[in-house]
Amino acid sequence: MFFKSISEISHLIRTRKLSVVELTQGILDRIDSMDSEFHSYIFVDHEGALSVAQKLQAEIERGQWRGPLHGIPVAVKDIYSIAGQPFELGMPSRVGKVAESTATVVTRLEQAGAIVVGRLNLTEGVYSEHIPPFTTPKNPWAKDRWVGSSSSGSGVATAAGLAFGTLASDTGGSIRIPASCNGVTGLKPTWGRCSRSGVWDFAATLDHVGPMARSAIDTGLMLEAIAGYDAADPTSLSASVPQFSSIRPGGLQGTTIGIDLEWGLQGVTAATQQALFDAIDVFAELGAEIVPIEFPDPTVIIDDWFKVCGVQAAHVTHDWFKDHRESYGGALTELLDLGLSVSAFEYQDLIRRRLEFTGKVKHAIETVDALLIPGLPFEAPLASDMVDMDEQKISDIHRFTVPFTMSQLPTITMPGGFSEEGLPVSVQLVGGSLSEATLVQLGASYQGVTDWHRRTPPC
Repeated sequence: MFFKSISEISHLIRTRKLSVVELTQGILDRIDSMDSEFHSYIFVDHEGALSVAQKLQAEIERGQWRGPLHGIPVAVKDIYSIAGQPFELGMPSRVGKVAESTATVVTRLEQAGAIVVGRLNLTEGVYSEHIPPFTTPKNPWAKDRWVGSSSSGSGVATAAGLAFGTLASDTGGSIRIPASCNGVTGLKPTWGRCSRSGVWDFAATLDHVGPMARSAIDTGLMLEAIAGYDAADPTSLSASVPQFSSIRPGGLQGTTIGIDLEWGLQGVTAATQQALFDAIDVFAELGAEIVPIEFPDPTVIIDDWFKVCGVQAAHVTHDWFKDHRESYGGALTELLDLGLSVSAFEYQDLIRRRLEFTGKVKHAIETVDALLIPGLPFEAPLASDMVDMDEQKISDIHRFTVPFTMSQLPTITMPGGFSEEGLPVSVQLVGGSLSEATLVQLGASYQGVTDWHRRTPPC
């Protein structure tokens, strides 16, 4: 039951074969019995979730149905404000902080009928490490393996059957990395596709709001609910929101998928290489044309990301950081200090290079419907190996993620196979601006003939 897709659960609810109240109570019981092992949640709203479930079940009994998210238990990363609930961001200096308002995307989820059962763990301040008093989540596939950052709780809760979908965010890879490590599907929309009102502002021009779920279609259902213009966030886009709920798996005749094997296979593990080749074969068998392209070298832009992120993060937290510096972990401190060290002239160079790189990326993929690459170059490494990372490891982690936060383009990351140790590996599709419907369609078609996303961890 707890590993079924949103679409499957939605059908059971709408046909009254499953009570919203029983489903919600079941998820809450599962969280209570299992999450002390996984540490994906930092707050569970038992009373509030059951109250909403009763209301939504009454609507079903009256013949009222809000749509495919009606009665679906979901959870949100602890950067999305919900009035009256904790709002701590994984930061020791914010322990005890409570939100005064509710993020637009959370309100939209609730209006669509989703039940927000709790708030999810993350790395400190939306960056890279978990620090006390917050506990590092455990990977459901192997507890000694890395869960990814920063949306660690979102990836773990989705993979372990502790929510049917989750809200995450991505500034440098924080949807795609945990999705890859935990074997779930993550959709990073175009920057601005979703409102950031009520969402913790880490690095404004890099922050992407997006969902994780068990399938491409499920992520599309969540995006359909939360996307669209919001006057409270003038940077949100007014483009119409596609009807993701109408997407079904199918043939891909007339579709073109670009590949750059020289870049896409650089330094990847054998399992990741196999997943990429298998995905190429699957898309070709579905009728897509596979087209070689040349992707621009992202080496410099990956290095630039740290300074761009550092400047923007330091701008947001400058006064708080100055007053609470002693409570910050080493990684976030280093990033903020880096940001504070960048001069206006240097930052202008960063902006120029970012714009030039974005133009090169858009030009490289403009003749294809999507670019196919790995999500990560490797399966989840040992968590102990990710505590003190050298420059090469840091570069490897960001190789297939940072280029698309710097260029603000949408991507979908999906399970694409498993290593010999039974760890998930991922594939990623990248599209042009506002091409989320195409990405979800490609993902749905891929998942219609593969079963990687249906496999569940031993929990």
